[in-house]
Amino acid sequence: MGRLFWKFFFVFWLALLLAGVGVGSIVWLHRQAANESEAVPALPGGPRAVVMLDAAEVFLRRGGPQMMREVLREWAEAPGNAQLFIVDDGGRELFGREIPADLRAALIAGDFRRGPMSGARRVVAANGQSYTLFARSERPAGRGRRPGRERPSPALPIIVGLLASLASSAALAWYVAKPIRSLRGAFRAVSDGRLETRVQPAMGQRRDELADLGRDFDRMAQQLQAQIHSQKRLLHDVSHELRSPLARLHAAIGLARQNPEKLEMTLERIERESVRLDELVGELLTLSRLEAGTPAAAAVTIDLMEMVASIADDAGFEAEASERSVHFSGAGEVTATVQGELLYRAVENVVRNAAKYTAPGTAVEVQARCLPGAGAGTFEVLVADRGPGVREADLEAIFEPFYRADNNQGAIGYGLGLAIARRAVAAHGGQVRARNRPGGGLEVTLSLPLAPHAVRESGKQGHSSTIAGS
Repeated sequence: MGRLFWKFFFVFWLALLLAGVGVGSIVWLHRQAANESEAVPALPGGPRAVVMLDAAEVFLRRGGPQMMREVLREWAEAPGNAQLFIVDDGGRELFGREIPADLRAALIAGDFRRGPMSGARRVVAANGQSYTLFARSERPAGRGRRPGRERPSPALPIIVGLLASLASSAALAWYVAKPIRSLRGAFRAVSDGRLETRVQPAMGQRRDELADLGRDFDRMAQQLQAQIHSQKRLLHDVSHELRSPLARLHAAIGLARQNPEKLEMTLERIERESVRLDELVGELLTLSRLEAGTPAAAAVTIDLMEMVASIADDAGFEAEASERSVHFSGAGEVTATVQGELLYRAVENVVRNAAKYTAPGTAVEVQARCLPGAGAGTFEVLVADRGPGVREADLEAIFEPFYRADNNQGAIGYGLGLAIARRAVAAHGGQVRARNRPGGGLEVTLSLPLAPHAVRESGKQGHSSTIAGS
């Protein structure tokens, strides 16, 4: 379960807690109001008025007026406001006390159902005489309902629960919707072409799935920005590279028209520039297919060791004319299913590039070997030259299209060879690295992981060749 789940869980229980506290408070206030508004109070030091009536009825029936007088005398000495009146048929009170006017009027009218006589009782005593009993109760000081205080409405608990739910839902909705609004605005900005947009600053210190989504968006925007910038730079470089041979073609055609006697030389120039254009377009198509992830050709099963040896032999033969040489060392046989033409061109570009930049009278060292590892291991090709090397800051830039180091010594090329090599090896799941050699020169390493079914026969005779310049 993600981090958002626990946040929702916490908010849910917080809403329940707030609703419970609110409803409990309302119920407590309701009970307090009910207790304070009780109609018949307790008689301090004695029974309630109703109990007094019940007891007086029993005393009159069993003991007569004399026993009732003794009981009334004890009750009268107890502190309190409740008074018990016992009136005979002649309208005389048992103790001779003055009967309040409202009670006397009710007695005369004989209406015992309403008003102050609603609790009156008719009792026949033990001596056969009839009496009327009634208790007059007055609220003690400080008791009863306070001025301005009413019982809470029964709807208040429901209202409190709704308010707690609304507050919690609003807080949760705001917490979740805020980063979503930021992401929505960022998507809109990117769709409008503002690829520098980032949402991480708007996320703050969040640590949940929405923050992870924001970081993924920033990585996506950064990669899109880099790719768009790379495409723009590639279009600029392609147009620049195409402009030069086209300009030379136009110049050769103009020269042929002006000097027909130099037609043969002009045709050779035109042919040479056409070949360069064809090579450039071919390399651009190869790079485009690699960038798009489209296979250049069907996979074939080849001996990788023999392929590298063949490339080294061909490069050494061409380097002979410039007083350079190529040394190859490798042992065994490594058979793998790869895109043969694509991989051949990748290794060839690296070896030819080294032969181009190594100093005259020096050799390019090409070493192929198998390293143990996962599956069948890794096939590794090391190509080292004795050229000027590359600045440390440019070791990654040399694998970008049309990049040429400042110390290229006027070598002819388009700067696509190493870019194609890296992408071709990456298409096979490998990688290409470059580093400067101690003592001068550049070393490029091509690593290609082998599938578990790749054949490795190290017992066979290895390849070793050297083609030296004259």
